[in-house]
Amino acid sequence: RVQLVESGGGSVQAGGSLKLSCEVSGDTYTSYCMGWFRQAPGKEREGIAAIWTGGASRAIADSVKGRFTISHDSAINTLYLQMTSLKPEDSAMYYCAADHPPCRVGFVVKNYDYWGQGTQVTVSS
Repeated sequence: RVQLVESGGGSVQAGGSLKLSCEVSGDTYTSYCMGWFRQAPGKEREGIAAIWTGGASRAIADSVKGRFTISHDSAINTLYLQMTSLKPEDSAMYYCAADHPPCRVGFVVKNYDYWGQGTQVTVSS
C-alpha cells in the first residue's frame, strides 16, 4: 500500500512563497500519476497540478499557472509543489495524491487511489 506524507505548509503573507513536499513510501511502483489538490472550507476539492513521474507529462490549473510549479525527485520519490506569488485565495488544505499505472495525468479526484493527510496553507493579506 502506498503512503503519502505532505509537509511544508504554513502561514505566509500575500506575495510570499512556500514549497510543499510529499514523500511516497510503501508498495511503490516505478512511476505514478501524482497530483496536488486543495480544499478550502465549504468548497470542493480542486486539482491544481499533476504529473506523470516517469516522464514530462504534467498539467497546471489556470488558477495557479505561472505561480505554482510541480516537480518530482525520483531518487527520493518525493513530489513537490513550489508556490510563489501567493494570494489569500490560495489558502486551503493541500493534499497530494497518487494513482498507479495505467493512469491519466489530470484533476479527476476519483481517479486517485492514494491520498495524504493534508498540509494547511494560510495566506494573509
